[in-house]
Amino acid sequence: MEHLSHFAQEFRKALRNLLPIVAVVVAFQLLVFRRMPEDPLQLVAGLLIVGVGIALFLQGLDLSVFPVGKNLANQFTRRGALGLLLAFGFFIGFAAVVAEPALIAVAEQAELISEGRINGIVLRVVIAVSVGLVLVVGILRVLRGWAVHRILIGGYVVVLAATFVAPPEIVGLAYDSGGVTTNVVTVPLIAAIGIGLANSIRGRSALTDGFGLVALCVMVPMIGVQLYGIWVYTFGGGGGEPAPGAQQSDGVPWWLEHVVGLAEMVRDVAPMVLVVLFFQYVALRRRLSHPLRVAVGFVMVLVGLYAFVVGLKMGLFPLGTQMAEQLIGLDVPVLILLFALLIGFATTMAEPALLAIAGQAAHVSPAGINATAIRLVVASGVAVGITLGVYRILVGAPLHYFIMVSYAVVIALVALAPKYIVALAFDLGGVTTSEVTVPLVTALGIGLASAIEGRSALVDGFGLIAFASIFPIISVLLYALVLEKIPRLRKEPS
Repeated sequence: MEHLSHFAQEFRKALRNLLPIVAVVVAFQLLVFRRMPEDPLQLVAGLLIVGVGIALFLQGLDLSVFPVGKNLANQFTRRGALGLLLAFGFFIGFAAVVAEPALIAVAEQAELISEGRINGIVLRVVIAVSVGLVLVVGILRVLRGWAVHRILIGGYVVVLAATFVAPPEIVGLAYDSGGVTTNVVTVPLIAAIGIGLANSIRGRSALTDGFGLVALCVMVPMIGVQLYGIWVYTFGGGGGEPAPGAQQSDGVPWWLEHVVGLAEMVRDVAPMVLVVLFFQYVALRRRLSHPLRVAVGFVMVLVGLYAFVVGLKMGLFPLGTQMAEQLIGLDVPVLILLFALLIGFATTMAEPALLAIAGQAAHVSPAGINATAIRLVVASGVAVGITLGVYRILVGAPLHYFIMVSYAVVIALVALAPKYIVALAFDLGGVTTSEVTVPLVTALGIGLASAIEGRSALVDGFGLIAFASIFPIISVLLYALVLEKIPRLRKEPS
C-alpha cells in the first residue's frame, strides 16, 4: 500500500507538472490558430500516459539507480581502488552516452544536413569518449577536492577558443552535442555516483562536491566535437552519402510496435546496466544489496521511461512540431518568440531528470534549497535562453557572439555566487535538455533555419539546445545570490 500511495502521489505531481504544456498548447490553438487541436482525446490520453511514465520512473529511481550508484561509489572509496573507480567512470560514461537516443537523433540530423560529411557514428563515438574521459576527471575532482568552478571556467575558455577556429558548420552542433549527452537515466546515476563519493569522504560536502559531474559531461563534448569538425572540414573525412533513415513498416500490429519500442529502450540502457553489473560482481566481487528490489526498480525505470516517450509521441511531439511549422508559416516574429518562451518553460517543468535532480539537491542541501523553486528558476532560464536562441536565428546573428557573452555573464556570476551552488547550477544546465525538450527545440530551430531565406539548417538550425543549457546556469546562480541577500526566502528546515 505504501508503494501504491507513493505512486499515486507522484502521478498527481506529474499531471500538475504537465499543466503548463497543456496551457501553452490550448492557448495557441484557441487564440492564435483559432481551432481546437486535432484528436484532443489522443492528446489527453498521451498526457495521462506521460504522467504514469514519470511516476513509475521516479519511483524506480529511488529503488534502483540512486542506491546502486551511491553504493558503488562508497565501495570503491572504502577499498581505495582508485584504478577501478576511474575505469568505472570511463566505461559508464561511454556506455551511457554512445547509445543515447537524443544523441543518435542529433547525429543523424547532422549527417543528413551535412550530406554525409559529418559521420553520425564517428560523432557519437567522439562524444562518448569525451564523456568517459571527463567523468574520470570529475571523479578525481571529488577525490582531490578540486574547485569545480575553476575547472569549468578553464574548460569553457577552451570551448570558446575552439569556437574561433572551428568551421561555422560545426559550432552549433558542438554546443548542442554537449546538451544531449545527459538523459533521464544517466543524469540520476552520474549524480548518485558524485553524491555517494562526496558522502563517503570526510570533509566533502554532497552539495558542493557531489554535484558537478553532469556539468563536466556537458562541457567536454563541445571541445571534442569542435576538434572533430576542424579535422573533417580541414583534412576531409566523413563524406559519402548519409545513412538512409529507418523505413516505416506498414501493417505492423500495434502491440508488436510497443514490444519493439520497449526492446529498443532496453538496448539503449543495457550497456550502462552491464557496466554496473560487471564492476559490482566481477571487479568488486560483491552482491547487490536487495537485488530483487533493484531489479524491480530498473524495470519500473524502463517501463516508466517508455510510457513517457509513448505518451509524448501520441500527442505532444506531433502537435508541438505542427504548431512550430504553423507559426513559421504565419511569419509573425513576436508569436514565434512567445511560443519559444512559453514552450521552453513548460517542457522544462515536465523534465523527469530535473524533477529527480532538484529533489536530490533539496535532500542533501543544508542551505535551504527548495526543489519547486529550483525547477521554476531553471525553467525560467530555459525559456529565456530558447527565446534568445530563436531571436538569433531570426536576425541571423553569429552563434559564438551570443555564447561568448552568455558565458562571460556565467563567469562573473560564479565569482559572486555562493560556492555551494556552483556545481549544482552547472549540473542543472545539463538536465534541461532531455527527452521532452530536445525534440521540440531541435524541430523548432531546424524548421526556422530552413524556412528563412539566407539561413543554413546546419549553421543556424543547431544551437538552441546550447541556449537551453547556458541560461539555467545563469538563473540558478542569480537565485542563489537572491537567497543570500534575502534569507527569509529560503526553505524552512523541516
